[in-house]
Amino acid sequence: MAIGISTSCFYPMQTEKALKELVDLNVDVCEVFFNARSEIEDDFLDELKSIKAEASFKISSVHPFFSFAEPYLIFSEYERRFEDTLLFYDRYFEAAKKLGAEILVIHGPKRHGNMPDEFFYEKFAILAQRGKRAGIKVAQENVVHYMSASPDYLLGLRRYMGDDFHMVLDLKQSVRSGVSAFEFVEKLGKSVIHVHISDYDDKQDCMLPGKGVFDFPAFFDAMINLGYKGDYIIELYRQNFKHREELNDSLQTIKDIYETVKSISDCIE
Repeated sequence: MAIGISTSCFYPMQTEKALKELVDLNVDVCEVFFNARSEIEDDFLDELKSIKAEASFKISSVHPFFSFAEPYLIFSEYERRFEDTLLFYDRYFEAAKKLGAEILVIHGPKRHGNMPDEFFYEKFAILAQRGKRAGIKVAQENVVHYMSASPDYLLGLRRYMGDDFHMVLDLKQSVRSGVSAFEFVEKLGKSVIHVHISDYDDKQDCMLPGKGVFDFPAFFDAMINLGYKGDYIIELYRQNFKHREELNDSLQTIKDIYETVKSISDCIE
């Protein structure tokens, strides 16, 4: 387990430059958010690997730039488009593997027509099995305005897929969806393999962790009690902080909170 930062925090800075920012921040782990087709080509991936080697940190996950189009490309009734997209996502799996990442994050479907949930479950399961064969876990993120905003939808997906179902819990998306992060933890915590962290208050739904009202001690305690072994990644937008140092301060604050909670938990055990 480690706590780190996503390259998306620096968007629209180019991805390789964002990764260099994380090198300067001495992060232990990060997520790479791809933003262009050329960024999953071998030459560019080699450049990212070279940057990563400067600090020897872990890249635990990757995020496709196609997330906005997944309802159209993957969860589609047009089979040829679905099959073509599977081939394209094979390239994402190769890119993830080359960077040493184990997780690919997707946003999933939006409701359309009168399609039953099982239609969407089947498409996700096919993609996930394809990722599994490549050594990559395809993980469904909870995202507002997507079907994954509902814990009930995700519970159905888990029943359909069994142990092959994996989830990314995103704190800001739970705020935007009006569903407590603790409800996701209670209902789906055993399936969570990756967490995107942020904070909020009565004016902002996404801000630097430790600067808002989210109960991180209670959250970490709940995750520790579940036996969670994955990473926590700060995922914000560039407008959520002014200077890189603020991001680093937030990272250190959250690390301190986690260590305090973990120490208390270890003593109780």
